[in-house]
Amino acid sequence: MKRLIIGFFLIFAMAAHADDCLDYKLKPRIDIETPDWTKEVVQPLTPMDYLHGNVIATMVDNYDITADITPIEDGFCVGLKSVAATIGYSDFLVKIDLRHSPDTCSYNAILSHEDEHIRAYLSVIDDNKTELYNAVYGAADSIMPIFVRTESEITDAVDRLNTELQSHPDLIIAKQKIKAAEEIRNKRIDQVDTGAALKKCFE
Repeated sequence: MKRLIIGFFLIFAMAAHADDCLDYKLKPRIDIETPDWTKEVVQPLTPMDYLHGNVIATMVDNYDITADITPIEDGFCVGLKSVAATIGYSDFLVKIDLRHSPDTCSYNAILSHEDEHIRAYLSVIDDNKTELYNAVYGAADSIMPIFVRTESEITDAVDRLNTELQSHPDLIIAKQKIKAAEEIRNKRIDQVDTGAALKKCFE
């Protein structure tokens, strides 16, 4: 019975410290930037679709957080102060069949089409900037400060804050919407393109 009482007291004490940390919760500052991107055009040795190229887009979403550390009785409150996020496409890899020599009519026609896909990817991020900001802010603002007893626990607490941020439903849904928009816009480009520019190369 004594052990049970001691255990209950420890849980109560920890809960009390966690509640004390609520007083130190901050409104987070959010900064979001898009990465500088690069484009590389390659011609694989293995055969491709002769009439169509391919674009592989690499999307990054990195979150650097700054924590606010407040000493209180018996420990520290570790809260989320700001988030510096980098969200967008870092590079595009364009593949064109080896049978199209660089700078020929057919090569340039296919490259021009793939550039349209790149612009579509970039437009998805541009058009969703406000939604991305709101998602990151909502996720960050929902995270409560963490109480730790020693300085050695602060780093782990900061990692927990970052994990909570990146696994928040608002962020997950925002990224799912971006993927859906990518698919819709890329399909639209392929549906609208009649291939007339490429056909002229073979006349």
